[in-house]
Amino acid sequence: MAKNSKSIPARGLRVADQIQRDVAEIIWSELKDPRVGMITLTEVQLTPDYAHAKIYFTSLKDDPASIKNTLDGLNKAAGFLRAQLGLRLHIHTLPQLHFVHDTSTMRGMAMSKLIDEANATRSTDDSED
Repeated sequence: MAKNSKSIPARGLRVADQIQRDVAEIIWSELKDPRVGMITLTEVQLTPDYAHAKIYFTSLKDDPASIKNTLDGLNKAAGFLRAQLGLRLHIHTLPQLHFVHDTSTMRGMAMSKLIDEANATRSTDDSED
C-alpha cells in the first residue's frame, strides 16, 4: 500500500497531542520538583523526524522570577519526563523535550486592553461632537 504524504503531518499532530497529554499528566502526578507550580501546557511542536519537541507552557504566576524558576525546574526534569514519556508512548524516536514559556496569553490580554482603551477614547470623541 502506498503512503499518502498528507497522512504524515496528521500523524505528527496526533503524536504531538499525545505528548502534550502525557507530559501534562506526568508533571501533575509524578513530578515532585517544588519549582514547578501550577502550569498549563499550551502547545507541543514536534520536528518532522520526532527528534525534538518544543513544549510551550503558561503558569499561574507571570512574574519573571517565577517563570525563570519554573523553566529551570522543567529543564532539570526534562530527562525524567522523557523517560516517563517513553514508558507511555511507544514510537521509534522519543523526542528531546525543550520547554518554552508561552507569552501569547499575556500579549493577547495587552492587545485587548489597548483595543478597549482605543474604543473608550473613540466613544468619548464621538460624544463630544
